[in-house]
Amino acid sequence: MIDFNKFKANPFFLNDRDVEWVRGTLEKMSTEEKTGQLFFLIAYEPDREFIEKVTKNIGAGGVMCRAMPKEKVIETVRLLQTESKLPMLISANLEAGGNGICSDGTKIGSQMMVAATGKKEYAAALGAVCAEEGLAVGANYAFAPVVDIDYNFRNPITNTRTFGSDAETVLSFSAEYMKECQSRGVACSVKHFPGDGRDERDQHLCTTVNDLSVEEWDKTYGRIYRSLIDGGAKTVMVGHIMQPAYSKLLNPSLSDEEILPASLSKELLCGLLREKLGFDGLIITDATTMAGFDAAMPREKAVPYSIAAGCDMFLFTKNLDEDYAFMKKGVEDGVITAERLDSAVAKILALKASLGLHEKDNIPTAEKANALGCAKHKKIAGEVADCSIALVKNKQNILPLDRAKIKNILVYDIESGENAIGYARSSGVFEQIKPLLEREGFSVTRFVPNDGKEGRTAKYAETVDKYDLILYLCNLATKSNQTTVRIEWLNPMGVNVPRFVKSVPTVFVSTENPYHLLDVPMVKTYINTYGMNDYTVKYLVEKLLGRSEFKAKEPVDAFCGRWDTRI
Repeated sequence: MIDFNKFKANPFFLNDRDVEWVRGTLEKMSTEEKTGQLFFLIAYEPDREFIEKVTKNIGAGGVMCRAMPKEKVIETVRLLQTESKLPMLISANLEAGGNGICSDGTKIGSQMMVAATGKKEYAAALGAVCAEEGLAVGANYAFAPVVDIDYNFRNPITNTRTFGSDAETVLSFSAEYMKECQSRGVACSVKHFPGDGRDERDQHLCTTVNDLSVEEWDKTYGRIYRSLIDGGAKTVMVGHIMQPAYSKLLNPSLSDEEILPASLSKELLCGLLREKLGFDGLIITDATTMAGFDAAMPREKAVPYSIAAGCDMFLFTKNLDEDYAFMKKGVEDGVITAERLDSAVAKILALKASLGLHEKDNIPTAEKANALGCAKHKKIAGEVADCSIALVKNKQNILPLDRAKIKNILVYDIESGENAIGYARSSGVFEQIKPLLEREGFSVTRFVPNDGKEGRTAKYAETVDKYDLILYLCNLATKSNQTTVRIEWLNPMGVNVPRFVKSVPTVFVSTENPYHLLDVPMVKTYINTYGMNDYTVKYLVEKLLGRSEFKAKEPVDAFCGRWDTRI
């Protein structure tokens, strides 16, 4: 039996009229319509055939938009909202700015880049920009903030997506983001419960583990979730992450083999999140296309069981027709009881009502999209770039660069996807920094590997005699489906490794990963930018030349707990 009056309290705060809309809408829905609402799908473009299927055949409750040009986002959302019988939740990964839904949007910077400023007001600004630019193209739901704690520098997925490795910083910055975002009418989804950042594996590739004890979890991740829940978080996204200590505390009969990831765990969803933490909002799975979900149990069982276990919405599908059939069969067979189905759909409707979607047309327009990339938002991005660059290691005192002594600079740029054979390059940081340095009078040469076989390499003295400075630009971003965040040097024998550090002053800049000092402990001058936006390279040059001070507050241990990285 659903207590609709509970929707008047945290986190939905519905009025009587809103509650009646939820109640009346639910009563009129068929079982098939309710089943369709459980699905949260994904759109890459305004594909009319796909949208017709999503809105008419499935009747999905929501769609996430991958980043597209604004015209395509607007058209996609317009079609979805026009064709759908019920207003739709439209989401995006609005973690770093409006660029999460629209390629024309403003990128403020990664969450760690924002944390590196040391100023919570920039977390608030990030939440505001994400909401304003998301709303401008029809989004009403941010799959953010990431409230994971980056405890393990080897974790290949959390990294700069987090606000760092300090639980209090993660909490305070996340709270600011959420407050500003939700105050503008965009729901937040704090993620990824019960907390990523402990394991060194990626839940995209296997079911991962949060290995903290009950007491340790309560003081860290638990404190974050409880505080944000009390503060009005409308939704929680659950990961394909196990939390063995709590699972066994709540169900002592569980064997190790029976422990499930949060997305399929009644113990974690109902016992911990609902009961202990008191969350009454909507629970959505993380992407069910991940191996961390698929490997936990057969998919035909897992699809309906995620809802039966306590999730309210099912994010993405492997095969839409097949997963929809799995869900329908789960309802028909009683895996998802009528009561559980009604409870989940009521939460979905309550979330929509809390955003006022039932009282407006929800159609974006080109005029509204003018908020994208506006001057106010660009100013914030510039300030964040200026305040987030850290001089982590400064053992040779060559900064600021003395233009009277330094004329010729050799640049090693390390971009994703390169190799010595063919040496594929992307257009990255080098293309941005070269003209800025040349404008200051430096001669800039890009390193290109020659024959690296023993006995045939270029003479050591050629580099030592020719160049006054070696500058490394490492632009390797963490991303899903990785198993490591280490630098993979070019073969043979790491031809682009910093091997001239004792002979030529060397500066290493890591733009997207704060932990690369682990791979270059021999470097004496090391800089982290914790991510990039359109202004990062400009301010990097300003700081190299001494025209701007290094202002960042380091959000993680860039030395990775090792003694040799500090010398």
